[in-house]
Amino acid sequence: MSKEQVFLNQIESKVLQQLRSQGLGFLLGAGASYLDGQGYPLAEDIWLRIKDSLEKVERDSIQAKLDAGAEGLEQALDLLDEGNPNGMPLRYKVAKFIGDDFRTINPPLVIHREFAKALARSRSYSLHIFYLNYDPLIERAAEEEAIRVIDGFVGTEHAFFDPSVFQQCAGLPGRKRRGLICNRLRGIIKIYKLHGSIGWYQCDIRGIRRCAFTSTIPSGSKPLMIPPQQRKANDTTFPPYSNIWSEFRRLLSHGPEYLNRLVMIGYGMRDEHINAVIEGALARKDFTLLILTKELRDIEFNRWSKKQNAIIVTEARSSLYGQIGLGHDNLWTLKRITQEIS
Repeated sequence: MSKEQVFLNQIESKVLQQLRSQGLGFLLGAGASYLDGQGYPLAEDIWLRIKDSLEKVERDSIQAKLDAGAEGLEQALDLLDEGNPNGMPLRYKVAKFIGDDFRTINPPLVIHREFAKALARSRSYSLHIFYLNYDPLIERAAEEEAIRVIDGFVGTEHAFFDPSVFQQCAGLPGRKRRGLICNRLRGIIKIYKLHGSIGWYQCDIRGIRRCAFTSTIPSGSKPLMIPPQQRKANDTTFPPYSNIWSEFRRLLSHGPEYLNRLVMIGYGMRDEHINAVIEGALARKDFTLLILTKELRDIEFNRWSKKQNAIIVTEARSSLYGQIGLGHDNLWTLKRITQEIS
């Protein structure tokens, strides 16, 4: 057997071992929602889909930054952002049009339904998914399978934000010799949408709310989606993001409940706001990071492949605790990962 094949066997064995271990959490990026073009667009495609919704002067100002070398819509908005403490109206328009566009997309739920079912069969009391996308794939898939999801909101038509639900434990009453007890329920998915979602909005009168994913937010309300990048760090210091990010940091670094391994699927490692939290977790000796994505730029691959408690698998190359080798044809896909945790 060649050295290359030995390496691939080793990395596959280690990834599968981690996927079947306790203390497991997931972070899903755009690659997990793309679904080979049948799902939601990647970041580089969003501008092409929404630009005609903007007024010409707004469209031209963004396009000028892109033509001048801005790396995508994120950086173009940053370059146009003058730091107004009340926010940038153009950002809110962009967020609105992204939400409007996403509501027209009806992707297949097959893979995400299988993923939700696989998680729900776990013996864990809480299943943690950190979500970087605006789409409702996980929520819709879980609902189709009658699996409970906690996302920080409580209610029906215009659910209200209550971060205490992340700390609550669901259970059934039982009895032992010393009296009544509460038997905790397993298989409940907790989803932390770190950048907001379609359907999330803030109303001056009713506060932070969530409407149906297919509905438009009420007139006069502010969409709670953060068009990346520079504003992310500022915006996440206010509710609802501050509460959700506190949970992210608590589970990775602050405790008392820790995740021992984080599986990142379809995330290109380009958001420093996310990466700073992950760097903190990597300082723990009992933590393992798995980066599973189709591709990583050289700068990101070189940075994270040096970590002694990180595993990277892409289509072109991989890294096992600092040892570099061949890529894998499918171990980075949500479909394959779902099969392995089932």
